[in-house]
Amino acid sequence: MLCWLNRLHGALSAPTGRIAHLRPSSLRRRLALSSQRRIPEFSSFVARTNTCGELRSSHLGQEVTLCGWIQYRRQNVFLVLRDSHGLIQVVIPQDESAASVKKILCEAPVESVVRVSGTVISRPPGQENPKMPTGEIEIKVKTAELLNSCKKLPFEIKDFVKKTEALRLQYRYLDLRSFQMQYNLRLRSQMVMKMREYLCNLHGFVDVETPTLFKRTPGGAKEFVIPSREPGKFYCLPQSPQQFKQLLMVGGLDRYFQVARCYRDEGSRPDRQPEFTQIDIEMSFVDQTGIQSLIEGLLQYSWPSDKDPVVVPFPSMTFAEALASYGTDKPDTRFGMKIVDISNVFRNTEVGFLQDALSKPQGTVKAMCISEGAEVLPIFLKANRNWNSPVAKSIMEEQRSGLTRLMEIQEDDVVLLTAGEHKKACSVLGKLRLECADLLEARGLVLRDPALFSFLWVVDFPLFLPKEEKPEKLESAHHPFTAPHPSDVQLLYSEPEKVRSQHYDLVLNGNEIGGGSIRIHDAELQRYILAELLKEDVKLLSHLLQALEFGAPPHGGIALGLDRLICLVTGAPSIRDVIAFPKSFRGHDLMSNAPDSLPPEELKPYHIQVSWPADSEAKKSSLNQPYCPES
Repeated sequence: MLCWLNRLHGALSAPTGRIAHLRPSSLRRRLALSSQRRIPEFSSFVARTNTCGELRSSHLGQEVTLCGWIQYRRQNVFLVLRDSHGLIQVVIPQDESAASVKKILCEAPVESVVRVSGTVISRPPGQENPKMPTGEIEIKVKTAELLNSCKKLPFEIKDFVKKTEALRLQYRYLDLRSFQMQYNLRLRSQMVMKMREYLCNLHGFVDVETPTLFKRTPGGAKEFVIPSREPGKFYCLPQSPQQFKQLLMVGGLDRYFQVARCYRDEGSRPDRQPEFTQIDIEMSFVDQTGIQSLIEGLLQYSWPSDKDPVVVPFPSMTFAEALASYGTDKPDTRFGMKIVDISNVFRNTEVGFLQDALSKPQGTVKAMCISEGAEVLPIFLKANRNWNSPVAKSIMEEQRSGLTRLMEIQEDDVVLLTAGEHKKACSVLGKLRLECADLLEARGLVLRDPALFSFLWVVDFPLFLPKEEKPEKLESAHHPFTAPHPSDVQLLYSEPEKVRSQHYDLVLNGNEIGGGSIRIHDAELQRYILAELLKEDVKLLSHLLQALEFGAPPHGGIALGLDRLICLVTGAPSIRDVIAFPKSFRGHDLMSNAPDSLPPEELKPYHIQVSWPADSEAKKSSLNQPYCPES
């Protein structure tokens, strides 16, 4: 195998940088062989024979040409050369005949780009480095060429060197040289490639690009507005390809897939991006079970080989069960601490706030047990001999016994208790559950194993929710194209707030990584929901409603958040660490200083005039000040 690789590399020239001509037929045969053997050719078409990270003791005696960055230099005798595949030690020649080579390698600043040619030799006994994959060998250099020099860096290109995120984003092209960023982006690429292979090659999906310039649509997040040259007319960047993929189903495409770019103007969100990527999928003639099985197979097929394999099928729970047991619709099921309804224990309580809560229609008492949490959380109901907390002293002995039995409380456990309306009580304990997990893990207790990937389907969401600003009115819990649960269709006309949807979320370790639904394919039902229940202007969606009238098949789909998924797989602290050129948490590009201002003459063709706020003069003058990145 390695001999064949060397034959292909041998067609490349020595360190002059010129690439020798290969006969087309020969090149085709060799590339076909590479394709058959599924070996990535990292050095084809370029002026090197190998990458820095691939050489081993099996290459001893071979003449190689390497290109890369100078990682560091030691005593002008050795330097470490780095490329995107690894590191290798290079021996700087000390004899007089190689003075020009020594001069190049000793005077080039760190992070300069060089090309070296030489022989693979063994390191002297005792000088091997077991921490390096190439630690048994080194390169005895014969020729060297400085391809580009590097000026003083704003930070060292080493993973262990701490840098502020603002500095990393400002010099993103330097940050990308780190091994961690290289790993994250390559793993992302590999997973997307496997997903495409699974969907298109194995299951007949068609990869279709949908438009980026669209129009404003009702509901959902705020959209980015794009001016046009027609007065008063604007495009909008799509929040997702939702309508287009439904229209593709009407068009008979049957199975659609896209690595889709999506845009949402959500303002300052710590771990959100104004532009993000999702694996977008839609199918005709499918039900919820079919979509779930497809996604389970997709993740199992594309999962990185260096991680524990994905076990399917994924467990499932309803929205109501998730809220009641975990206080959230995206529970982290890697650890326990479930919420328990203890209302019956306190039906005859004399504790005032418990009585008050239970006297109301939706009133309930909930509790959560923190195992061995007494030292970390010396609060609320402590399961020791004294039960010494303000609430505990008011609890009757019978209620203590019932609580201990129901919650299976042990010595040194802590019980957190709340009373009130069901959803609010569960939500409070759900947040406390995560806070307590943080506190316990800060003390050294491992509750959420980072190597464990716990997938969960959450189903049977409500179709509608009351609007925050006007609770008497309804809004879509997800989007207005989600089909109602078949058992609840009649409730649309009498008690729409009780209707369940055919929506499903995929949760991984407490993070929503995907969401989808079976869609409404009946034009009259879609029109009724938009006009009568959501009070939306149906004219904005006339194109979709019209399409549904022309024989739209039953269809459904899902979108996986690629950035979030890769972030969890790699264990990155933020989705910004798995995106090549992300925006800051304020939505700014710190490298190019976008968004930027435009002069009035460039806005004129779009019939736009900027209306500056009261402090306009200060605002205008700030545009001409030196750029200062976010801290």
